[in-house]
Amino acid sequence: MRLRVLGCSGGIGGPQLRTTSLLLDEDVLIDAGTGVGDLSLDQLARIDHVFVTHSHLDHVTSIPFLVDTVGGMRSSPLTVHATRATLDILRAHLFNWALWPDFTQIPSADAPYLRYSEIELARTVRLGDRQITPLPASHTVPAVGYRLDSGRASLVFTGDTGPCDALWNEVNRITNLRYLIIETAFPNAERKLADMSQHLCPDTLASELSKLEREAEIHITHLKPGECDAIMHEVAACAGRWKPGMLSNGQVFEF
Repeated sequence: MRLRVLGCSGGIGGPQLRTTSLLLDEDVLIDAGTGVGDLSLDQLARIDHVFVTHSHLDHVTSIPFLVDTVGGMRSSPLTVHATRATLDILRAHLFNWALWPDFTQIPSADAPYLRYSEIELARTVRLGDRQITPLPASHTVPAVGYRLDSGRASLVFTGDTGPCDALWNEVNRITNLRYLIIETAFPNAERKLADMSQHLCPDTLASELSKLEREAEIHITHLKPGECDAIMHEVAACAGRWKPGMLSNGQVFEF
């Protein structure tokens, strides 16, 4: 498996600030934030699957443009994988003919450009030799993280989450864990906002990492623009032996 970071920021503002989107091999997106827009037309047309962590705009904003742009170039629908709760939100509030056309009906219901596939926690989706498993997360809307397993090694992406014991219960069962990408959106000075919005700050990150019983290379994502240096300074001070690095656009993981 090869995972390339297209976007990992908590906001926008310049070429290095793209919201969450990860490209798995050439045909799978994990979330579809603004980073998807940097792909070429040919690269966009190769994407067959989008696995969504949750419905917030910074994670789904490129799905409407993606399907509108390349739907007619494809021989099969783009498949959006998400929990039932998230799919219900996308149907009601995004692909609803008011905010954006319903591409599950275009050009016809029998041959649409877009289809939905419901996922469930702990139920693995297999795409050839690749295994993608939804993991628990705790956020202000229904949310999941994902385990990406090549067979040789696994990468865990938490998506947006606050403290979540259920997540670590699952992660600690992964015997081939190699990488952990975990969010830390706010500095400690904004912990009240982090708690209210169910994100992590460095202090709560440290508390969560204390629950991790596996060895892993850890990368921090979803930092708020303008606060990255402050957040990472605090992460370094409180994360103990883990020594997390800051995720960056263009970073590649092979596993």
